[in-house]
Amino acid sequence: MSMTMNDMVLISVDDHISEPPEMYDNHLSGVDLASAPKLRMTADGTNYWEYQGIQMPSVGLNAVVGRPLEEYGMEPTSFDQLRKGVYDVHARVDDMNANGIAASLNFGTAVGFDGGKFHQAPDRNLARIHLQAYNDWHVDEWCGAYPDRFIPCAILPTWDMKATVAEIKRMASKGVHAVSLNENPTKQGLPSIHNEYWEPMWKAMVENDMVMNLHIGAGNPQVHASDETPIEAWIATMPMSSAVGAADWVNLEALHRYPDMKICLSECGLGWIPYFMERADFSHARHQFWTNSKMTFGDLKPSDVFKRNFMVCFIDDDFGLHNLEYVNEDMVAFETDYPHSDTLWPEAPEHLWRSVQHLSEEQINKVTHLNTMRYYGFDMFKTTSREDLTVGALRAKAAADGVDLSLKSTGGANPLEGTKRVVTSGDLFKMFAHHATAK
Repeated sequence: MSMTMNDMVLISVDDHISEPPEMYDNHLSGVDLASAPKLRMTADGTNYWEYQGIQMPSVGLNAVVGRPLEEYGMEPTSFDQLRKGVYDVHARVDDMNANGIAASLNFGTAVGFDGGKFHQAPDRNLARIHLQAYNDWHVDEWCGAYPDRFIPCAILPTWDMKATVAEIKRMASKGVHAVSLNENPTKQGLPSIHNEYWEPMWKAMVENDMVMNLHIGAGNPQVHASDETPIEAWIATMPMSSAVGAADWVNLEALHRYPDMKICLSECGLGWIPYFMERADFSHARHQFWTNSKMTFGDLKPSDVFKRNFMVCFIDDDFGLHNLEYVNEDMVAFETDYPHSDTLWPEAPEHLWRSVQHLSEEQINKVTHLNTMRYYGFDMFKTTSREDLTVGALRAKAAADGVDLSLKSTGGANPLEGTKRVVTSGDLFKMFAHHATAK
């Protein structure tokens, strides 16, 4: 194979933003702006978001990029401890260049991967206004600053189906082809995906060529065995928590009425998927006669539906890539999870290259960028040449621009001195519960 690591073109379908405090300033005014989510600071210098009486942590493990591994924990706790690329779009592009990333799809943080914080708000009319303004900031301001470098991804007011369909159409008119949804809406007090409530949304998704991104952690978070379970046990099983939602969605009857429906399991990994499909096929073969699943699947097997409708993605998955023949290679995409604790920034290309050298050049191009460009309707080569978006070209630009890759210690004006780092799953859940409760 003549391809080298520097020849790869990489698109990440899963990265994140710690939203800047001024995100609403250009999109709202008056009462709507005054009542929008606000970034606050406690007496000890900890930042948090406040919205309709709900307090939400702003940073933590979701923003540790550029810190020494020894300092990972629920810190950082304030914006002045963050790498600028976490919240500033121009610095983000610099960090993408340094990591050889040509384009990126970004999920929100303060609002929830799926916009869940708006679902929790008592005043849903205000929540709809602020959700739409968030979409405008994300699409027009964040992604719009570098339209050839970002795949916009909207959130939806799914508590109101009429407003949801209208927002899908509004986002489509802006050129958006992706939304983020809760994989299990019953956790938001809404009907299950198998309820007729969702029919107008399925129709609108297909008609507007939208990909539905189901990010781990929102609807079916990975369980922890006990409050004393070491945190690494919980972290190790995180990607596999996608299996719960995958099993639910692959049995969705609407997939057979809308065979072109697009679903992406965000941050799910690859290695577990071949067995998942094998088990789903076995269960269907053995139990279809009393479960009536034959009425749903017809002549198809669950694995056929999964390979047809579900895109999967990986950060670092040597086993999955060496068993790519058991997954649809046209439905696999790459991700970097910047700036979360799993991100391999700024060395993602080195890690990826070690895992793909056994693949053909065509297969490498598929999983690194071609599948994503096709699935999300994102043709970045229309405006920028492929040669300018390779790992080598982007890193050369980062070097010329003087992007600083050195690790930064905790720093910040108000670090939490002497704070015990989270070591158990129970500690982590209690910390999240403390920050996310209403006043």
